[in-house]
Amino acid sequence: MITLSFVSKALTVSNETSPTTPDTVKIGAYVMNIYDINFRDKEYSIKFWVWMKYKNPEIDFLNTIEIPGSKDVQKPDVMSYKDSASGEIWTLIKLNCKMSQCWNVSDYPFDTQNLQLRIENNKFDTRYLVFIADTTHGESFDPLFNVDGWQVRKFNTHLSAHKYNTNFGDVSLAPLKNSIYATFNLEFELARNASGLFMKLFVGMYIAFLISCVSFLVHADHVEPRFALPVGGLFASVGNKYIIDSILPETNEFTLVDSLHTTTFIAIFFTIAISSISLILYGQDDLKRSNNFDKWGGISIFTTYVVINIILITKAMY
Repeated sequence: MITLSFVSKALTVSNETSPTTPDTVKIGAYVMNIYDINFRDKEYSIKFWVWMKYKNPEIDFLNTIEIPGSKDVQKPDVMSYKDSASGEIWTLIKLNCKMSQCWNVSDYPFDTQNLQLRIENNKFDTRYLVFIADTTHGESFDPLFNVDGWQVRKFNTHLSAHKYNTNFGDVSLAPLKNSIYATFNLEFELARNASGLFMKLFVGMYIAFLISCVSFLVHADHVEPRFALPVGGLFASVGNKYIIDSILPETNEFTLVDSLHTTTFIAIFFTIAISSISLILYGQDDLKRSNNFDKWGGISIFTTYVVINIILITKAMY
C-alpha cells in the first residue's frame, strides 16, 4: 500500500549526510497461505512472516515496513529482540496483506498467474539501507501451503532495488529527481487446476450447441422447431457468456472465453442459415437435395466446431 508514509522518507533523510557504507539488513520470509483470490476485484490475500536483523535502532522496521501495491496491511503479531552481546536487533512480524493484482485471463480457465510481493523500508533509501537475503534458516513456505484450485509451480525470493521517479522533496538528493529503495521480493507462479472448472463453465454452452444441431434431425416442413431449437441454443450461449464474464475482470484482450463463445455463436448462425436454405429447397419440391443439404451441412458444422474447439483449448493449455 503506497501511503503518505513516503513523505517520511524525505523528511527523515533530508538533513542527514549520506553514510560511507549503508546499514545492512538481513531479511527473510516464511509464507503461510494465499487465499481469497478474487478476479473480479483484482485482488488476493496473503499471510506470511517476515524477519529482519540489523544493528541500527533508527531503522525500526516495526513502523517503517512498506508493502507497495497492497490495499490493506495488518500486523496481528510483532516481536522485537535485541541481542545484548552482539547488539543485533531481531524483528519478526506476521503480516496479513490484501494485494492488488492485474490478472492475466487470456487463457482462462487454463491460466497461469505470476504474483509478486515487494517489501521495502519507507524511511531509508539505498544510501542508508541495503538488504541481504537471510536464507539459512530453513524453507520459505509452509509444507502444508496449498492454494485451493491452484498448483504452486514456483516460489522464490530475491533482492532488487526499486527506483521511484521522484525524490519525494528530499533536497539532499538534488539535482536528482529520483530515489532508490532496497526491495525484498516474493514471487509465485500459480497454475490453475482447470479440468473440472472448464466443464462447469462451458457445459451449458456445449449443450446449447448440441440442441441447435438437433434441428438437422427435424423434417424440413416442421418450420417452428427447425428454427426454435437453434435460436434457443443461441440465447442459452449468450446467457452462459454473461455468467462467466461476471466473475472475470474487464479486459481488452480477446480471451479463450470470448473465442469459444464466438465460435458457438457463429456455428449456431450457420445452423439457422442451413435450415433456411433447406426449407427453400423443400419448398421447391426438391426433397432429396433438402435432406442431403441438412445431412452434410450438419456434419460440416459439427466437425468444424469440434476441430476449432480442440485447437483453441489445446493452444490455451500449452
